[in-house]
Amino acid sequence: MKNKVLDGIKEKATNVYKKILKKKAPELDLPLRSLSNVKYNEKDGYFEILGKKKERTLTVGTIKTFAQTLRMMGLSKQLIEQDDIASKREAYYISKNWKEAMFKQQPDSDAVMDDVEAMLMVNREQLGFIPEEKGGEIAGQLVVIDRDPETKKDLRIDCTKFGSGAYSIPISVEHLKFETKAKFILAIETAGMFQRLVKHKYWKKANCILVSMGGVPTRACRRFIRRLADARKLPVYVFTDGDPYGYFNIYRTLKVGSGNAAHINEYFCVPQAKFLGVTPQDIEDYKLPTHPLKDVDIKRAKDAIKNDPFVQHHRQWQKAIKKQVGMKVRAEQQALAKWGLNYVIDKYLPNKLKDSKTWLP
Repeated sequence: MKNKVLDGIKEKATNVYKKILKKKAPELDLPLRSLSNVKYNEKDGYFEILGKKKERTLTVGTIKTFAQTLRMMGLSKQLIEQDDIASKREAYYISKNWKEAMFKQQPDSDAVMDDVEAMLMVNREQLGFIPEEKGGEIAGQLVVIDRDPETKKDLRIDCTKFGSGAYSIPISVEHLKFETKAKFILAIETAGMFQRLVKHKYWKKANCILVSMGGVPTRACRRFIRRLADARKLPVYVFTDGDPYGYFNIYRTLKVGSGNAAHINEYFCVPQAKFLGVTPQDIEDYKLPTHPLKDVDIKRAKDAIKNDPFVQHHRQWQKAIKKQVGMKVRAEQQALAKWGLNYVIDKYLPNKLKDSKTWLP
């Protein structure tokens, strides 16, 4: 794979060089990364990128971004050849040596990095760039088989042996192997709810594997869940707050990917995932305490119905979202504590797991 990425970088750079020799304006073609350039097919199970592209041509107005793109490709080439890595933050600071091509702020650096990733149709880890954030946490009936970086021997990590803590998903998960007799994977939005289930060993009671997503799941977290689910043929259930952010930014991203990363969704999504709750119907059925929907929630919900191919494909989601907008309220996972701190363990999750009709696709 390293050689393939290097070949891709060299090919793009050579094309630019040849255009310059011919005294023509060089250009770089990048796929358009948005929901308007993806399709959703339930059989494939993820957002697939379509053919729309944007062309970055060297002009007076684009000269800085064009130079930054080439410098980022050069940095990636250097990292791959030296078998090294750079965090996204480190890459931003390295650019301070690029004189006029340096980035003024990290979001600009991140955007160019994403452009290079999409242009070469690989993920940023293959380019040598790693994220700052952790991948997520794991607890429960699972043995992760890692490798000792020095001896290359297998390391067996028992996820039931972390006491009140949990196993942290590493940045790269491709080499991991798994042993488990668990019946399912439960992916949880909030660290607080994850800690409650760990504290009371819900994983033991339900014979499952708990995953803390900590909000929108990182690529490493999504890839870990996907590889584990595929390797051990495990169903995946997702438990988030009952609001549009939980439904689309978290669940939808985990299940089918995003428009922004459509070029790599195939590897970083979990098509077998099902939405357990909190659903708009749960808010009514469990008489949960609520908060008013914010303007941003309403906008996110309406945008999903209008523009999201995943929502447009599933009438159940359209119905649920319209119901919630009509209710004008949202509910957090922790709202279940109204009925007792461990109601979620004793009643809510067992009830939901027994009745698949209460889930959303």
